[in-house]
Amino acid sequence: MPEQVSDDRAANPAPALAAEVIEVLGLPIALTNYRQTVDWIDAAVAADSRSYICVAPVHLVMLVQDDPELKAAVLGADFVVPDGQPLVWSVTALGGKGASRVYGPDLMIESCRRAGENGTKIYLFGGRDEDSLALLRSKLQARFPKLQIVGSQAPPFRTATDAEEAESIEKINSSGAEIVWVGTGQPRQELWMAKMRSRLKPPVLVGVGAAFDFHAELVPQAPTILQEAGLEWAFRLWQEPRRLWRRYLIYNPRFISQFLKQLRAQRSSAQR
Repeated sequence: MPEQVSDDRAANPAPALAAEVIEVLGLPIALTNYRQTVDWIDAAVAADSRSYICVAPVHLVMLVQDDPELKAAVLGADFVVPDGQPLVWSVTALGGKGASRVYGPDLMIESCRRAGENGTKIYLFGGRDEDSLALLRSKLQARFPKLQIVGSQAPPFRTATDAEEAESIEKINSSGAEIVWVGTGQPRQELWMAKMRSRLKPPVLVGVGAAFDFHAELVPQAPTILQEAGLEWAFRLWQEPRRLWRRYLIYNPRFISQFLKQLRAQRSSAQR
């Protein structure tokens, strides 16, 4: 069994994120931007904290409504950023000023660019399989030649055995990584980060969903115009209808309905 890593949050607390937080359906969404978030990651690495970040599209917000374990995992993160444009609009409607999207794939690229400049070591955990992960490594290395990728692993698409879990922990801890990018999909990556946080040495874990497939160029990203219009979900549904229909055709209307109730309640309270 791998050595338990002590939780150093009290001795080495993560730096405070200088950003307002707006609660959307029970999740505190940080009103930050790429530069502030990458600066925070660098500061957390320098402080040798034990931190993790969740990126939240509408899908994650709605999964949390039905899953107490997942909600605890997301609330346990140091902060949650608005991964989807609809969440940016939501926090703006609730009074958040200067809200900006922090899209997981773009956050990963901006942080990797910085890591290539300052020598921060990264680890890749996720991907479809070892071949796709090798492709991701080659694409990132070609884009950022000085980026130090000190390890990678594509875990199985099932619950890991205790032995497999222990092996992953040992690989990550012995790699010297300072940031672990986790691309196993939601909600799997959030549950994994919460469970493993106290057992992993790298200061920062970041769950980025489909970013691995995008950056390995296995799956095309939605055009920028669709992302800015809040229609990325339609592009992805068109790509993978059998896998994603439930996510978008059930959860999106539920989100709109529940969010409008929250917005009406806030405005009614403000008028009293």
